[in-house]
Amino acid sequence: MTNFPVTRPRRLRKNKLIRDLIAETSLSEKNLILPIFIKDNINDIEEIPSMPSVYRYPPNDKLIKYVEESYDNGINYVILFGIPAYKNDIATSAYDKNGVIQRATKILKETFDDRLIVITDECTDEYTSHGHCGIVVQNNGEAYVDNDESLKIHAKIALSQAEAGADIVAPSSMMDGVVGAIRKILDENGFQNTLIMSYSAKYASTFYSPFRDAAYSKPAFGDRKSYQMDPRNAYEALKEVNLDIEEGADIIMVKPAHTYLDIIRLVKDNFPDYPLAAYHVSGEYSMIKAAAINGWINEKIAVLEISTAIKRAGANLIITYYANDIAKWLKEGLPF
Repeated sequence: MTNFPVTRPRRLRKNKLIRDLIAETSLSEKNLILPIFIKDNINDIEEIPSMPSVYRYPPNDKLIKYVEESYDNGINYVILFGIPAYKNDIATSAYDKNGVIQRATKILKETFDDRLIVITDECTDEYTSHGHCGIVVQNNGEAYVDNDESLKIHAKIALSQAEAGADIVAPSSMMDGVVGAIRKILDENGFQNTLIMSYSAKYASTFYSPFRDAAYSKPAFGDRKSYQMDPRNAYEALKEVNLDIEEGADIIMVKPAHTYLDIIRLVKDNFPDYPLAAYHVSGEYSMIKAAAINGWINEKIAVLEISTAIKRAGANLIITYYANDIAKWLKEGLPF
């Protein structure tokens, strides 16, 4: 029997061209989805203090200019989050045909047509006075989110977004049955080709705090732990994902991303045939940004390393506030 020499791993790392040749994970701007905050009743962009370099945009030419710049960077996918002019207990502004997201979607689709995929976040937290992801009712003096009543509102919101031109509707409420309710109303109204990207494994995370500042969506009472997932649970994510797939989800999601890499890998291993998105959330973004501003880390290398890790864990798509930066940095070449 011939004894062949064992390959020495260091030979495969001796220079960048060799490392690029055999790299197991590929990161591309085509994997990136850019989140954008759209605010009603403003004419210019607004800076978000807790998310440096991220802004709220009005649904006008300022939004179009920003998306054009992003498109020129290679970003073809955006997800829109609305901040309405008014709020009430039943999220009426979320399904208003002239609502902030509906208008922004129409403007973007009229401008970019099929060159841009518009995804609309579907939820009630930004649109309700109480800030919860569903309809709040009272029972014996105790307030709680009524799951089944909430489904009716979420279905109406999703339909209004599809009618405005959304390519993909993304329900983020974590209400039981929300994907099925949305799929049903979309199909009944002729939107069989509108995709659903579900926030399937969305954890009750402290890393959403800057987002709630950006979207004015902090709950007025209590928290969201009764409907978002417990950070201590991993295999529960498989149940949630499986239910969404059975109800008609086209794309599944894990949120947060870089602090939940194990969940991304677990979901991908168990559902390899389904496109998997991971949301690199506001708190994860702001931690990196704060450290970079203070000179504690190299921002470019840190962001590319973390984004590569999210892809390596199994995500096909990454929703990230760093999308434009990543696209620019990729043109310069990975620093690994």
